[in-house]
Amino acid sequence: MNSPIRVAVTGAAGQIGYSLLFRIASGAMFGPGQPVILQLIEAPIEKALKALEGVAMELDDCAFPLLHGIVQTSDPAVGFKDANWCLLVGAKPRGPGMERADLLKDNGRIFIGQGQIIDQVAAADARVAVVGNPANTNCMIAASQAKRLPPERFTAMVRLDQNRAQSQLAKKAGVPLTAVENIFIYGNHSPTMFPAFAHATINGRPAMAVINDDAWLQGAFCETVGKRGAAIIAARGASSAASAANALVDHVRSLVTPGAIHSVAVKSNGAYGFDANVWAGMPVRTTTPGSYAVITGQAMDEFAQTKIAATNRELTEERAMVAELLPKAS
Repeated sequence: MNSPIRVAVTGAAGQIGYSLLFRIASGAMFGPGQPVILQLIEAPIEKALKALEGVAMELDDCAFPLLHGIVQTSDPAVGFKDANWCLLVGAKPRGPGMERADLLKDNGRIFIGQGQIIDQVAAADARVAVVGNPANTNCMIAASQAKRLPPERFTAMVRLDQNRAQSQLAKKAGVPLTAVENIFIYGNHSPTMFPAFAHATINGRPAMAVINDDAWLQGAFCETVGKRGAAIIAARGASSAASAANALVDHVRSLVTPGAIHSVAVKSNGAYGFDANVWAGMPVRTTTPGSYAVITGQAMDEFAQTKIAATNRELTEERAMVAELLPKAS
């Protein structure tokens, strides 16, 4: 059996954290031969830390063979110490009457601190996956603080959007989920994201030929995937938790599986016409565990170009809203 890896999780006692931690400890994220030490971080609030204590008790009671230790803390310097993976799940939610710009700045300050501490104390091979919304911009902010860790170590999750898109295509075509391949997400993890259906296949055939309904693909499909989070809130009175946790398991599992092809938000460096300095969803191929290469050269028709331009515009607007929080270019 391998030596344990250290996995830091923020917001560990929250809804997503509660759905996530048992999956990590069971081996779903890193595989059945990889022990883990969970380093659980919560806000310095008595109720949150008490809840975290209860979660740790349950993890103990599950007797997971792969779980070789639990750290509970409200101190990020302790929680991120020597972490190989930093899963940034916690973020401030948008409150009633709160402007988007204010939410971006409030969360931005949180992710400045986390980015700095991770860069200072995490393991030399540390990877960071951001879930807390707005995930793309929070990831960009955290990465901007790093001097030791390069930008490609910081990714944001759009896998939930990919999973949603795959499920919708399978239901529309009346096929098993596994029949749908090569559906990738471009842009922001927001209603502007673009599920590039023209590249998807169903049982090896182009999805557009199998479904043969351009109006549905360009309309209801994109809208359903983009607004699925809001629909879940309306239905259950709370935001996505189990599906978000599952998507993070998929996100990391694919990033540690050489050859995996999947959607990740990464620093765009200008690919697909995105602003070079935003983190945008796009297809990647995992090269070695934790490393990836962006898949470039996917042809985009006029509809796709319009959708990508719209989500890029939102990402650049978000970047402008937090410009005061970013290091000044030298």
